Amino acid sequence: MGYISLAIILINIFAVLWMVFKEQKKPEVIISWLLLFSVFPIVGYLIYIVIGGGISIKNKQMLKNKKFYNDHYTSFYKNIAVENSQVKNPEISNLIKFNLLNAKSVPNFSNKIKFITTGNEFIENIIKDINAAKHSINIEYYIFDDDAVGKRVMNALCEKAKEGVKVKLIFDSVGSIRAPRLFFHKLRKCGGEVKEFFPPLFHIRLINLKMNYRNHRKIIVIDGKVGYVGGINIRKDHCGMVKRLSPWCDAHIRVVGQAVYALQNAFFNFWQFCSKKNEETEEYVANGYFPNNNTSGKTIMQVITSGPDDTKHLIKENMIKLFTIAKKQIIIQTPYFVPDEAYMSAIKTAIRSGVKVVLILPGKPDKKFVYHASMSYAKEFLQLGGEVYLFEGFMHAKTVVIDDYAMTLGTANADNRSFALNFEINANIYDQIEVKKYLAVIEKIMKQCTKLTLDEYLKKPIRTKLKHLFYRLFAPLF
Repeated sequence: MGYISLAIILINIFAVLWMVFKEQKKPEVIISWLLLFSVFPIVGYLIYIVIGGGISIKNKQMLKNKKFYNDHYTSFYKNIAVENSQVKNPEISNLIKFNLLNAKSVPNFSNKIKFITTGNEFIENIIKDINAAKHSINIEYYIFDDDAVGKRVMNALCEKAKEGVKVKLIFDSVGSIRAPRLFFHKLRKCGGEVKEFFPPLFHIRLINLKMNYRNHRKIIVIDGKVGYVGGINIRKDHCGMVKRLSPWCDAHIRVVGQAVYALQNAFFNFWQFCSKKNEETEEYVANGYFPNNNTSGKTIMQVITSGPDDTKHLIKENMIKLFTIAKKQIIIQTPYFVPDEAYMSAIKTAIRSGVKVVLILPGKPDKKFVYHASMSYAKEFLQLGGEVYLFEGFMHAKTVVIDDYAMTLGTANADNRSFALNFEINANIYDQIEVKKYLAVIEKIMKQCTKLTLDEYLKKPIRTKLKHLFYRLFAPLF
C-alpha cells in the first residue's frame, strides 16, 4: 500500500505541474481535479485522459489560422461600418470600445431584431426563412436531433439543396450524439455540405478525446441577410414536447442588418476549420455571402465569440463589464449557475453599489449534477444580497440585462463550461426600446416563478445541502 500511495502522490504532483505550466488551468479547476484524483485515483485519471486534457497543439494551430480570416473580415467590415459617433450613451460607447479592443468585436449598426422565447415560434420562423432562401443557408448547431422537430428542419434544408441553394451545416459531435450520421448524410445526398465539429476517433462515438470541448454555438444565416442566434436547439424538448421539463423558457433573436455579417463571419471561421480550407473574405463577398445589409433598423449590436482556443474568457469578461456599468438593476437568466470568483466578485460589487441583482434559475432540473451545484451558488448569491427566482419549468434562456438599455443574449451559460470549455457566441444589444420589450417578457416570466429566500434555503434538509456542496466541489470540471 505504501508504494501505491507514493505512486498516487507522484502522479498527482506531475498532474498539477502539467495543469499549471502546460495547460494553464485556473486554480479552482486544478483543486477540483486534484480532489477527484485523491478520492478516485484510477477512475479520476481515466476521466482526465478522456475529457480533462486540453485541445491538441494541432487543433489549436488550426483554430488560430482563423485569426487571419478575422483580420481580413475586420478590415472589410470597418470600410462599411457607420462611425461610433452615433452612440449617444457614454456607458454604451465605453462598452463597445471594450469589446472592440478586448474581443476584436466591431459594432454592428442598423439592425432590426425580433425576440423569440419559445421553441415552436423559433421553428416556425426558421422554416419560413429557409423556404424563402434563394442563395445560401449556413447552420452551425450544438444539438440537431433526429426527432420530429429535427426531421422537419432537415427536410426543409434538403428541399432547398435540391433547388440549388448552397446549404452548409456544422453539427457538434457531442451535442448531436443521439442523431445517427445517416440523418446528416441525407443532406449530403441532396447536394448540401455537412461537417462534424471535433469528430470522434475512428468515427466511434464513445471514443472522443475532445468531447469536453464542444461547439455550443447556435447560428443560422440565410442568404447572408437574415440571422438567428440564441439558446434554442433543434430538438423536441426545446419546443416544450417533453413533459418533465415543461414549460420550457428560452431566448433567441432573429436579426436583419449588419450584425448578420458577424454571424456569417463566425460561421465561416469554423467552416474553414472543419473543412480545412483557407479562403479570403473577398472570395466569400464575391460569392454573395456578404450582400448589402443596410436597413432602416436602429438597433446597435456587438457579437462576441469565445472558446478554449483563447486564454481570455471573452464572453465572461463582457458580462462582467456589463455588471460594472449597471446603475439600477441586473437580471440574469441561466439554466446553470456555476460562476467563478471573478464573476461573483463583480456581482458583489454591483450589489454593494446599490444595484438590484436578480437571478432566474430553473425550478425543474435537466441535469441534477449541475442543478445541485447551482443551488449551492444560489445560496451564496442570496447571502450577497441578490434575489433568486425559480421558474416553474426549465429555464434555458441565457441573458444578462442591465438597467433598461443594454443586454447580452446568446449561447453562454453562467458556468465554467461556457466560459472556459465550450465554443460560445453572444450578441450584445444596445437599444432602449428593444431592451424594454425584453424586460416586458421577463415580467411575464416572473409571474411563473417562485422566489427563493435565504431563510427557505437554510431550512432545507442537511442531506440536501450536503449534496449541493458535494457537487459544487467538482463543478469547475464539467
